[in-house]
Amino acid sequence: MKNACESCLMPFKQDPGQRESEKYCSLCFGNGTFHYQGSDLKEFQRLCEQGMRERGMNVFQAKFFAWLVRFAPRWKKQS
Repeated sequence: MKNACESCLMPFKQDPGQRESEKYCSLCFGNGTFHYQGSDLKEFQRLCEQGMRERGMNVFQAKFFAWLVRFAPRWKKQS
């Protein structure tokens, strides 16, 4: 997992911002804390899908990648 976010699985090479953490992308982690503070995997997946769609990804890819989030180290215990 050293080349992808441990929260959303986004490859670091596609990170649009400046990372603060070696484990998490700039969309998931910033200012020393997670941007999504909750613990609801389904809600986080919806937010991820929405973010991907806003960045131009087609609906099928966004749904698939959002589904994969359940296997990220941060969420794996909850799925």
